[in-house]
Amino acid sequence: MRLRALLDTDALGLKLLGGEDELDRTVRGVMTTDLRDPSRYLSGGELVLTGLAWRRSAADSEPFVRLLVQAQVAALAAGEAELGSVPEDLVVACARHRLPLFAVHESVAFATITEHVVRQVSGERAGDLAAVVDRHRRMMTSGPAGGGPDVVLDLLGSDLDLRAWVLSPTGRQVAGPKDAEPALSAEVCAKLAAEHLVATRAGRRAPHRVPVGSTTYSLFPVRGRGQLPATAAGTRIPQGAAAGREVRETVLSDWLLVVEADAGDWAEERLDLLYGVTQLIAVERDRRDAARTVRRRLAQEVLELVQTGAAPAEIAARLRVAAPVLLPGLGAAPHWQVVVARVEWEDGDEQTGRVAQTLLEEILVDPHATGPEQSDRIAVAHTGEEAVALVPLPSVSSEHDGSEAGVLADALLESVREPLSAGLDGDGRVTLGVSAAVHSAEGLRGALEEARHARRVAAARPGRVCAAGHQELASHVLLLPFVPDDVRRAFTARLLDPLRDYDRRHRAELIPTLEAFLDSDGSWTRCANRLHLHVNTLRYRVGRIEQLTGRDLSRLEDKLDFFLALRMS
Repeated sequence: MRLRALLDTDALGLKLLGGEDELDRTVRGVMTTDLRDPSRYLSGGELVLTGLAWRRSAADSEPFVRLLVQAQVAALAAGEAELGSVPEDLVVACARHRLPLFAVHESVAFATITEHVVRQVSGERAGDLAAVVDRHRRMMTSGPAGGGPDVVLDLLGSDLDLRAWVLSPTGRQVAGPKDAEPALSAEVCAKLAAEHLVATRAGRRAPHRVPVGSTTYSLFPVRGRGQLPATAAGTRIPQGAAAGREVRETVLSDWLLVVEADAGDWAEERLDLLYGVTQLIAVERDRRDAARTVRRRLAQEVLELVQTGAAPAEIAARLRVAAPVLLPGLGAAPHWQVVVARVEWEDGDEQTGRVAQTLLEEILVDPHATGPEQSDRIAVAHTGEEAVALVPLPSVSSEHDGSEAGVLADALLESVREPLSAGLDGDGRVTLGVSAAVHSAEGLRGALEEARHARRVAAARPGRVCAAGHQELASHVLLLPFVPDDVRRAFTARLLDPLRDYDRRHRAELIPTLEAFLDSDGSWTRCANRLHLHVNTLRYRVGRIEQLTGRDLSRLEDKLDFFLALRMS
């Protein structure tokens, strides 16, 4: 709004005392202050309201006005309630620095002026932004121009003073405002993504308001092509069995728009503007999905060749085609790794391959990477019930077999377990298996079987989101999940219950001592140092363990039994 518009509103009680030639200045905000130096809180374009409590003498006016001018405020409005009128020294100082000066009648509250300015400025900004968003939408839908979601988020910040981010369902930041400080932490992103998944699964209407510490965030789902639109009345949720299928198909792939504001009391016009922004961002998400078509087709072709027993030469030829698509500019053929994922719903629905495919494409992206283009180096195929990813590993040295490089099962889950567990709670599970790296087409069939075996190990574990790696397939860990529950209980009870009962009665810490002794490979010195005990005290505890269980911890067989019992307990 312009300064002269303030004089046209009689209810504001403003009288111009100077600066008539500057009334076409734009007002971008309003601030009330009685600080002697308010410049640290000013960003430019404000109408500054003051009760003059900072003025102790006529000499104070000049430095106060000079600070306002340096901060590039639009104008100053001084209240008459404190002194009865605006001091002449302030009028002179404003005239000297060409700063428009208004007098505020003592009957008018500063809150009245503030409310009027905020309402006018916000309305104009919303109108300007809506026009920009509409133009940007047309540009994006007609071609690759437009700049993607980052441009829209920058507009939200500059035109509506709203900080906003686009997150994936796993909490990865897809887009955010430039130079946003402080940035959203990984922990906050994970919490917001989890809350979004829970709210979506529960069918609650958006926007979802989530307090994190002293800040409230509003979450808007980004609906892709073919999904129900959203309005200021909230996201429309389908009913019945179709609702369950639709939510399952999209909840693990939808992006969300996070706005650092409480949208609970927003007007419908403002909400509609934000829903328009989500539709614009959805265009980018759909474009990303379309760009994955070639990579998905390549992965599907390789998977079919491997599963049908095609000749290694034929598979190698297909890999040579895939390598430059996945890794442009790579000179030599990379190593490859296979990751298998499966989404299982409680009702036994087996047609989950496509859901697992979309989810795996997201999980395999570096969680610290930003931008949708980071997922353009992953090829994922799917069958009816599982997704299979072909992951290129150009950094694996030829001097190694790749067993310590590439994708690691634990790392896959580190950043996604919290949001996915929240989104799946009560209805489904995600399990993943990771193979070792292979350097030729001959190794892909074995890598696929290895990844599938690892996934079955993960599926035998408790929890909504589990993963297992190839390292575990050559270990006792592979066998433990498949031991029947009644056998596990009987085995562990026979060995460990006497120790637990003794610990409970005497606080002797025999179980921790046993664990430390086995972890120290039976070394008395290392174990005593680890537990901060004298060796004689350690020998007494081990002797008590042997007495209570009838076992001998110097024998390999008894050590192994104790080790397995602790792992299964």
